[in-house]
Amino acid sequence: MDMKICILDDYHDTVRTLVCFKKLAGHNVAIWNDRVQDLDALGERLKDTEALVLIRERTQIRAPLLERLPKLRLISQRSVYPHIDINACTRLGVMVCSNLHAGTPSYATAELTWGLILAAMRQIPQQAAALKAGNWQTGVGYSLRERKLGVYGYGRIGSVIAGWGKAFGMHVVVWASEASRAKAQADGYAAAPSKDAFFEECDVISLHMRLVDATRGIVTATDLARMQLTALIVNTSRAGLIEPGALVNALQSGRPGMAAVDVYEQEPVSGGSNPLLAMENVVCTPHIGYVTREEYEIQFSDIFEQINAYSDGRPINVVNPEAQRSSL
Repeated sequence: MDMKICILDDYHDTVRTLVCFKKLAGHNVAIWNDRVQDLDALGERLKDTEALVLIRERTQIRAPLLERLPKLRLISQRSVYPHIDINACTRLGVMVCSNLHAGTPSYATAELTWGLILAAMRQIPQQAAALKAGNWQTGVGYSLRERKLGVYGYGRIGSVIAGWGKAFGMHVVVWASEASRAKAQADGYAAAPSKDAFFEECDVISLHMRLVDATRGIVTATDLARMQLTALIVNTSRAGLIEPGALVNALQSGRPGMAAVDVYEQEPVSGGSNPLLAMENVVCTPHIGYVTREEYEIQFSDIFEQINAYSDGRPINVVNPEAQRSSL
């Protein structure tokens, strides 16, 4: 069956240019490029929508909005879904389909992580800005070889970063759950003897965990205060992994000496309002870890396949099967 589909938050009007967009041929598709969070505006915009496509966590889908969308039957997206009220969806007969891609890391995010490590350690943005301003060699950076890379969380992306650290001649140390530390050791990496030692000894620490209740604020102000004056912390996962406000305070105190971040406590950041943007010892990017054309093709191919499978009466990657009976 043909469906009325709405795609939200396609900031750069990219989705319609993807090869996989052809999978929606025959459906009635509306694409929105702005960011609207007002409940009344969203309710009006989506009132006739039958299938809603989400781009990661750019829009919160909670009960007050869902209750205004009587025709909505499907939410199709990819990866985790902390932004969706699954219980409300189930109660209202809205099926949520999301491929969690357990065996495939986001190489795009891993690549950006490594780019941020290099950029921060070698002061690439600062040096480039100084050169454009008419100056020459404004500081001295740090090499990666023989330094200690700390990978916090040894999952899909963390294991990729560990491999790249080894290729760059770094000493890789992992801190994670007991099971993940054991897997890292089986792969030939060292596990830190303790969380305290991990933060005290590593020259670069990169965070690679999902944000769930158990990991929220898992990096504390005390952890950051243990880091070296020349150390770098990198976060391309979620800002909520770090205790609120702790990173800014730690950088102002000088431990760690540097940070590179792609994620923020409040997104999107507009008007230069985040204090991290004003710090010379911080490299900031606007949550672009997964924002490559290749990654979009992978993600939206899955998302559109889920819509067609639902349309054909054989839904896949169903998060809330309890909603299936009333939504089909």
